[in-house]
Amino acid sequence: MSALALRLRGVVKAFGPLVAVNGLDLEVPEGTCVGLLGPNGAGKSTTMRMLTAQSIADSGEIEVLGHRLPGESKSARALMGVVPQLDNLDTTLTVEQNLVVFSHLYRIRRGERRAAIERALDIANLADRRASRVDKLSGGMRRRLLIARALVHRPRLVLMDEPTVGLDPQVRQEIWALIDALRAEGVSILMSTHYIEEAERLADTVTIVSHGTAVATGPPAELVSEHAGAEAREVYGPPARLAEVEAQAQDAGLRTRRTGTSVALLGLERATGPIPDGEHRPTNLEDVFVLLTGEEIS
Repeated sequence: MSALALRLRGVVKAFGPLVAVNGLDLEVPEGTCVGLLGPNGAGKSTTMRMLTAQSIADSGEIEVLGHRLPGESKSARALMGVVPQLDNLDTTLTVEQNLVVFSHLYRIRRGERRAAIERALDIANLADRRASRVDKLSGGMRRRLLIARALVHRPRLVLMDEPTVGLDPQVRQEIWALIDALRAEGVSILMSTHYIEEAERLADTVTIVSHGTAVATGPPAELVSEHAGAEAREVYGPPARLAEVEAQAQDAGLRTRRTGTSVALLGLERATGPIPDGEHRPTNLEDVFVLLTGEEIS
């Protein structure tokens, strides 16, 4: 069994009457990418804040790279990099100057700083923009710089909170390639996201959270097989017809997912009765997400 870069057990965090994280269990084996997938308000960002000791859990256990939080949070923080959801780069500085500042904050030895900065620039493909002020960069370049900043001290674990939020599809592909390269180097990654395709594309395993609780954990393909089956049947029609189809599917022991003008019938191989006609398609992680969280994709 792989050693764990990160482990949460029964973690709870409440803000007054609002319970943001409710008994969360989460593991990140070393050298893997784990997707923390959930709708907005599911507790993903609160979890990230607890892992960096910006917020303290009310109860439960948190261990990062062998260090217990919050007591050993300073030691843990020195071994991990953080890519925040909100851009907090210093816009008055250049790309290189931002990295110089963080090389000092992470206490990289004087003789190693230049090589560390060059490596981070190369990883993020920003070497040719080293002298550019941050406020002159595109959104995708700024996101790559956030990642480079998190990597300047060669962390063993990287936390990414919604790493591609607000980016167009072409730039998102660039960030995905960068995350793939990190994983290939053996860096452990915890990536929170509400983009289904992102989790399915990048994560070795996914933990789906709803209302602060993990409702499913496993490799994306296994979660799809377990909860949605191998094949779906999509039936289109007016609301009255869709309600009729849902009733027939329920009688046949099938799970259904309403998507606007259609109903997806899932787990066809488990049917115990007649299945309504429709268009065939493969099942996917989005089917599982909606089944387990009851939320619309945002």
